[in-house]
Amino acid sequence: MSDTAYESTRDRVEHYFDRTATAAWERLTSDAPVSRIRATVRAGRDRMRATMLSRLPRDLSGARVLDAGCGTGQMTAALAERGAEVVAVDISPSLVALAERRLPPACRNRVRFVAGDMLDDGHGRFDHVMAMDSLIYYGERDVAAALARLAPRVAGRIVFTVAPRTPLLMAMWSAGRLFPRGDRSPTMVPHAPTALSRAADRAGVPGRLSEVTRVSSGFYISSCLELAP
Repeated sequence: MSDTAYESTRDRVEHYFDRTATAAWERLTSDAPVSRIRATVRAGRDRMRATMLSRLPRDLSGARVLDAGCGTGQMTAALAERGAEVVAVDISPSLVALAERRLPPACRNRVRFVAGDMLDDGHGRFDHVMAMDSLIYYGERDVAAALARLAPRVAGRIVFTVAPRTPLLMAMWSAGRLFPRGDRSPTMVPHAPTALSRAADRAGVPGRLSEVTRVSSGFYISSCLELAP
């Protein structure tokens, strides 16, 4: 992992979510009415979250799970409701505070919220890791290096998402690189699962990396990948 590249991207993500987009994400991840475009994103995220959860046991009692990039806490709550002991980490203190406020009272003794780097070794060891849309802004080498850093501390599965390398997304990504982005959202980096798998092998990541499925819902398109022992 290039620490400079990773930290630069991480800082842009923090700026976007903590200072620019908190209100928009609070609304998107609530039951409040949204535009038709955002409704497709909401539906896609709901489907992806359900897909990722389906990769873990239904009963997570006693399991310690990292929600890496917890955002507004929807995945965190679902994991805790299954009985998991959850460490919910996000780079944005504003989103962490929102996730903590939204967490059902019955789950509060099973969740520890942390504002900081999801890769921090200080978070400890886990049975599983969930990283929904929290690695989508990073390049191939940084994603592989992130997995290499997490994998030695995970007994079970690392389930995460990336933007798929489709012709449409590649065209949008290439066009976006030509223009300054200002305060707009960080650029998603499209990936091909086979290329990521090779990068993970080069980085010495243990286990088998494979694509689970792809979710496409209007303006939301994402691939679910899994690193299994």
